[in-house]
Amino acid sequence: MQEPTRQAIERDQAHCWHPFTRQGEWCGRGHEPLVLVRGEGSWLWDSEGRRYLDGNSSIWTNIHGHAHPAINAAIGAQLEKVAHTSFLGFTHPLAAQLAERLCGFFPEKTLERVFFSDDGSTAIECALKMAVQYRQQTGDPARNGFVAFANGYHGDTLGAASLGGVGRFFERFRGSGFPVQHVASMDELRTLATGNIAGVVIEPLIQGVNEMRPWPADMLAELRQWCDETGTHLILDEVMTGFGRTGSLFACQRENVIPDFLCLAKGLTGGYLPLAATLTTGKIYDAFLGTADRAFYYGHSYTANPLGCAAALASLDLFEQESTLDQLPAKIAHLANALAALQARHPLIHEIRQCGFIAGIELRRPDGEKFPVSERFGEAICLAARDHGLLTRPILDTIVLMPPLCTTIEQIDHAIAALDRALG
Repeated sequence: MQEPTRQAIERDQAHCWHPFTRQGEWCGRGHEPLVLVRGEGSWLWDSEGRRYLDGNSSIWTNIHGHAHPAINAAIGAQLEKVAHTSFLGFTHPLAAQLAERLCGFFPEKTLERVFFSDDGSTAIECALKMAVQYRQQTGDPARNGFVAFANGYHGDTLGAASLGGVGRFFERFRGSGFPVQHVASMDELRTLATGNIAGVVIEPLIQGVNEMRPWPADMLAELRQWCDETGTHLILDEVMTGFGRTGSLFACQRENVIPDFLCLAKGLTGGYLPLAATLTTGKIYDAFLGTADRAFYYGHSYTANPLGCAAALASLDLFEQESTLDQLPAKIAHLANALAALQARHPLIHEIRQCGFIAGIELRRPDGEKFPVSERFGEAICLAARDHGLLTRPILDTIVLMPPLCTTIEQIDHAIAALDRALG
């Protein structure tokens, strides 16, 4: 191990606190985390010069690859002007342009307003608070609760966490946020009384943290219809599924559904900078007009930060310039075929779950029984794949494969070969 690597690890273990990490093991004797120092396209390099395919898009964020010259240039050009200005009482050209671009992906008189924030959790938090305040200001204050789906994940801020259905993440905070009812299906949803429900929240087409589980076909359209019939707001969490992951720019477009709130983050800036957006309708926006007490008193210091907006606009331009969505069907099909062949070779692969360029590879014993959680088998396979040039993370024993959209057919084959060797 080179001295710069050793120093970085020692400093990290002495002072850093990592998310979703067993810090006792992380700081334990003999643990040597990767120190990532460089990226180009779908590749990352560590401080020892080893190259890896970025198999989970740097936690589901990167779209067009690392160090893309167009995004780098856009950020650099904005940096020459000003790095950050307040969006509280001021505006700037890139925020206005980005808001217009985002609304322009939907029909007129639908999603017309954009509230910028910092990340996926805060995008959801904005939608929840807007939905509750809207009810208060339109004579329906009793509708202050929400419905979320079992085993879902929508972020870690207190309101977003109250939606969470994953016990190991959220159980200790249960009851501290919004009142929430959890259901597992449309059939369960239809049994609920709706008198106190402000909105229903869902990750469209596929749940992420729930081991990459797709929803039934046409379920999203059914949910939109139910919301219309019951006067309930539909809140779509497209933090993971947005910006091409499912094969269309937004997952909701696959079933021609327009929500009342659309929450975006992660891929919004191409995976470069923290920026989030909550899109909503003119009708909801209009309920906040009038006297000062009707305003939406919520915000962040870096809301609509110019560097993030520059990156986001450059990323949207690349979707057009590089025909990103047009190239996806062939890659999605190749990934599906490669995963099927991998499953045929390995009896430990229980199920492949794929939605667009998102895949979950669930591992079980050959008899179909799950591995004991204490064995952390999925984690072991990901560590083994690292030795063959692939970086990704498991969700329990489901290996996530979600590379940047720029990933080539040859790079998909590299990822599958790494998993093949790791499983072997």
